[in-house]
Amino acid sequence: MKDLALLLVHLLTTLAKLLDPGGAKAIVADSLLVKQQLLIINRSRKRAPNLSVIDRFLLGFCSLFLRRHHIRRSAIILRPLTLLRFHKALKQRKYRLLYTSRKKSKPGPKGPSQELILVIVEMKQRNPGYGCPKIAEQISTLFGIDINKDVVQRILANYYYPAPDTDGGPSWLTFIGHVKDSLWSVDLFRCESILLKTHWVLVVMDQFTRRIIGFGVHAGDVDGIALCRMFNSAISTMGTPRYISSDNDPLFEYHRWQANLRILEIDEIKSVPYTPTSHPFIERLVGSIRRECLDQTLFWNATDLERKLSDFESYYNLHRTHSSLSGDTPAKTAGGTSKLPIKLDNFHWQTQCKGLYQLPITA
Repeated sequence: MKDLALLLVHLLTTLAKLLDPGGAKAIVADSLLVKQQLLIINRSRKRAPNLSVIDRFLLGFCSLFLRRHHIRRSAIILRPLTLLRFHKALKQRKYRLLYTSRKKSKPGPKGPSQELILVIVEMKQRNPGYGCPKIAEQISTLFGIDINKDVVQRILANYYYPAPDTDGGPSWLTFIGHVKDSLWSVDLFRCESILLKTHWVLVVMDQFTRRIIGFGVHAGDVDGIALCRMFNSAISTMGTPRYISSDNDPLFEYHRWQANLRILEIDEIKSVPYTPTSHPFIERLVGSIRRECLDQTLFWNATDLERKLSDFESYYNLHRTHSSLSGDTPAKTAGGTSKLPIKLDNFHWQTQCKGLYQLPITA
């Protein structure tokens, strides 16, 4: 055991003498170091040499046998710019270690939570006709979370994958379910039943709150008596306004219509002829009714049409948000009570318009 220890001491001493810089081995190492550097410089690379693993090993091994001042004289491929960059990297590393938190996380603002992402994706799946601004408004109104439409767009781009066989229309269950203040605006539009019978709809809305006051439905041609009956039916539960705005449709020129307004003490205001933009809110409402309700379902007769329009009126006034109202609903703008924000971990989905739309409510 003693002999083995002595042999180990002699081995360590010999290695120390061999690794100690200086002597003949230093001259050989200096020569090999310079030759290796010349080989690296003569390569075809025009910019800084791309050192391989073998190059780094040889350069590092040869530098072990040289003294420190000899290494400075032998380093012919090291430029001042390399030293400056290396020093800059060391400074950045120093301050990064000193002033960054130990917790590894990506810098910048935190993204939306996983619960919010799931709600946005599910709202889009349940309501394919909703765009990013509409979803952002609904989320802000229902959950009390301020979210931008661009954030919704990025979430849908990353997480929403529509089924290839869907085109945004209602499901078969929904389709079969449908088969069984002061200044108001009025307008007429025409729609066709499942039997292709013409029906006229008179829609009345509040200009300030964008609230639907009511609908009047008539099957067949409209005359003065039918127009008055439709208007009286639409406003029967809401009283009468001080002023009413209408376009220049010849139907609003009937003397019975004018007489009905005089009896109700309502002053009529006409829009600019041949200029739909002078009557914008009611025109947009008619387009929304067509796109979001009548184009998504069928009706049999006037009674069936009135029932479907009544369901849409409730959805439109109580649940559907509006960009022109800063994301509020018409009912809230009209002075209704504000609903408490819904918690992301405690809600369920409620159908509107017999399944055309689905919105979250508190569980």
